[in-house]
Amino acid sequence: MKKIRIIGGGLAGPEAALTAARLGCAVDLYEMRAMVDGKPRLTPAHQTTEFGELVCSNSLKSESPNTAPWLLKQEMRRAGSALMRIADETAVPAGHALAVDRVEFSRRITEAIAAEPLIRVIREEVTRLEAESDYALTILATGPLTSDALCAEIERITGSGHLAFYDSISPIVEADSIDMEKVYFAARWEKGTADYINCPMDRAEFDRFLDALLEAEPAETKKWETADYFEGCLPIEILAWRGRDTLRFGPMKPVGLRDPRTGKTPWAVVQLRKENLRADSYNLVGFQNHLKFGEQARVLRLIPGLENARFLRYGQIHRNTYVCAPVLLDETLRLKCAPRILIAGQLSGVEGYTESIATGLLAGIYAAKLAHGEEPVPVPRASALGSLVHYIIHADARNFQPANMTFDLLEPLEEELRKKVRDKKERHRLQCERSLAAFDSWWAAQTQPKLQD
Repeated sequence: MKKIRIIGGGLAGPEAALTAARLGCAVDLYEMRAMVDGKPRLTPAHQTTEFGELVCSNSLKSESPNTAPWLLKQEMRRAGSALMRIADETAVPAGHALAVDRVEFSRRITEAIAAEPLIRVIREEVTRLEAESDYALTILATGPLTSDALCAEIERITGSGHLAFYDSISPIVEADSIDMEKVYFAARWEKGTADYINCPMDRAEFDRFLDALLEAEPAETKKWETADYFEGCLPIEILAWRGRDTLRFGPMKPVGLRDPRTGKTPWAVVQLRKENLRADSYNLVGFQNHLKFGEQARVLRLIPGLENARFLRYGQIHRNTYVCAPVLLDETLRLKCAPRILIAGQLSGVEGYTESIATGLLAGIYAAKLAHGEEPVPVPRASALGSLVHYIIHADARNFQPANMTFDLLEPLEEELRKKVRDKKERHRLQCERSLAAFDSWWAAQTQPKLQD
């Protein structure tokens, strides 16, 4: 049996590799980040050469039962997702969310790949996707920073080009540089435990911060950048330009964050989330931006409690590349024009850490089936995984934008049941129950007995 080639060492690639190996397939995992002459060769957004590096937030979203992100993760856990297991093992307190120690998370993924005898790691850039090769199949999981050469190769094969938008990275501050006298701990919007540091602002403080933000000088625009941002991850300065209250209804929303010292709800709040179990660093939740580093320091130090903040990382912006999935992909993530190539992760048109891992899991399962000479059965539409894939392959190709997992992607309840059940939370519970049942039935029909320990 020929090997499966997997290109990309972010989240989807390692998940696909570990899944395919667990299903008895030999895998060559290619990653362009490498040590060259004792120095790391990186991308504009990465800081290490390890697998599974999280370049933006360290959160894999909600763990509250019967939410859409929880549902997607539950299905992945039931399918034995390697990266979900590692995420659970490296979790840090984050209220209702699953957040991970990003350094430990990447280290454990790298260790798991090194320990798998069926996976061979090759540290080099792939620029050609030959029709005839030593590989039975190829999984493309190169993510938001797919190289120019590989993008050109994808264009050559698909003939349809690719789309690009630009994603952002939030700043990180050292914990001991936060003035704890001016902040308080609370849950994120009254969900989960009080694991977030909250920096409260009154109206005057907010207005001063907003004016400084609106006047701040943006970072230099590189020749490959445009203003085509993803709506779900807009820089704070873009939000501020849309109106003076936009941030207060977005990342600075104070709902449920009453200051225990005053008993009052602040005008606005900036929330900080732990980066690791040592709690020696925190990221500013939702504060991705594209400002000059000096401007970031000046503006962000206007936040109460951060007057003397030391920044471990400033906000940055990086390219995100994805194919037009409604035109190019089938229900098993294969290119219609080149069915030996599967696409997973953000390159496939999903958005988010968990969604990227999810498509990597599916690509690993489908590729293993094909490598064993079997035709893969698509995950059912009624499941969360199936609904995510259904969106990217059936969306309007003319206005296609990547999607996170939301209830809008799930099939609605039957009309009679919708009329009977008026409570939104109960409707969501029933949708989750139905989705898990559909997924369990599909997974039971897969080759679970062939899974290796």
